Amino acid sequence: MANIKSAKKRILVIEKKTLRNKMIKTKIKTLVKKVETAITAGDKEAAKAALTVAISEISKATSKGIFHKNTASRKISRLTKAVNTMN
Repeated sequence: MANIKSAKKRILVIEKKTLRNKMIKTKIKTLVKKVETAITAGDKEAAKAALTVAISEISKATSKGIFHKNTASRKISRLTKAVNTMN
């Protein structure tokens, strides 16, 4: 356990950041699931609407440093490809 005041503060700050990152990652997972359920249901309009929301949130998370840019790009690419290949 930390004894120095600044080290104690860093622990608190890191806990807050970790909580924020988890919340955002969970939100993105939920949005991705919404896109995937719309795809399996065959509802192309709902899938496109959910895709735009998911892309927006993934991009925001990337700009805040929660995701690496290549990870975000891969997620967006896979979702877009899945929606575009729907019948």
